[in-house]
Amino acid sequence: MHRRTFLGALAVAPLLSLARTARAQSTTRVKALARDARGTTLTLSLDHAPFAGGGYRDDSVVVFVPAHYRYRPDEGVATLVHFHGHNTTAERALAAHELREQLSDSKQNALLVVPQLAVLAADSSCGNLEAPGGLERLLDEALVTTAREGRATLGDTGFPSKAPLGTVCVSAHSGGYHAAACCLRAGGVDVRETYLFDALYAETDAFRDWVIARRGEPLHRRHKLVSYFTEGGTTEANDVVLRTQLERAGVLIEAEVREGELSRHDLSHAEAVFVRTGLWHSNVTWETNSLRDSLFASALPRHLGSSWFANKNGARPIERRR
Repeated sequence: MHRRTFLGALAVAPLLSLARTARAQSTTRVKALARDARGTTLTLSLDHAPFAGGGYRDDSVVVFVPAHYRYRPDEGVATLVHFHGHNTTAERALAAHELREQLSDSKQNALLVVPQLAVLAADSSCGNLEAPGGLERLLDEALVTTAREGRATLGDTGFPSKAPLGTVCVSAHSGGYHAAACCLRAGGVDVRETYLFDALYAETDAFRDWVIARRGEPLHRRHKLVSYFTEGGTTEANDVVLRTQLERAGVLIEAEVREGELSRHDLSHAEAVFVRTGLWHSNVTWETNSLRDSLFASALPRHLGSSWFANKNGARPIERRR
């Protein structure tokens, strides 16, 4: 970037930030707010939701702030963004896949953001997220709105409206793969890790190129992929192809034919992890704590102790959710 262009961008940045904040304050609203022992869940109406103003015309974005969350200026607001699959809604996926519970159990110091994609439809399109910078705009608005609306309810888990975005990870179940791919290609955010739960139905090139772009980098800079797939279907075939391509590119890979063979160290240090599971498609995300374990082994910040890391070089235990 030329010096003149760079300085111009610096001058405009504060104005853009103020404009975004003002827009969030004037046009967004809380559709629902609930609190329990695990944390606070807000269902927001956002201008930059995937289908705000078009398509399915549902501008809902669910934000969950765990009860253990504590804002730290040096790490910003770390975020896990989850994309649900076909024939469901953000709220249904939140409950069915126990997303809040798994983030809470992982003790990661991060928020969960679940945008509403196609409403109760067999459709992988993701509206505004298909445009360049779509994820950046969504998260910017979601954090500003959550901070403002949470002033009276979040208490110790609150954070400033001008807090910077921290580490971002993306997860997707089933048809949510397209939204994840769009975010990796041109979402405007440096997504650090991606978790696919029986979701690699297409666009393997997006995930391949994203991983390879940072292969061999230190843990705090690399791009990491974790992909679970069920036996004998499209996702298994695509995962085999992707794994082969990444191996040829020199990516550090770990794989297991049966869940539980890899150690916690393996999950944490590999650049790409492929897990063949015997679970039903709709159960892959939650039944054996797949999302929780991916988060435990992630680059997201964590400040609370956990026994999950005990005997980190031995085969990890598979725990089923009740």
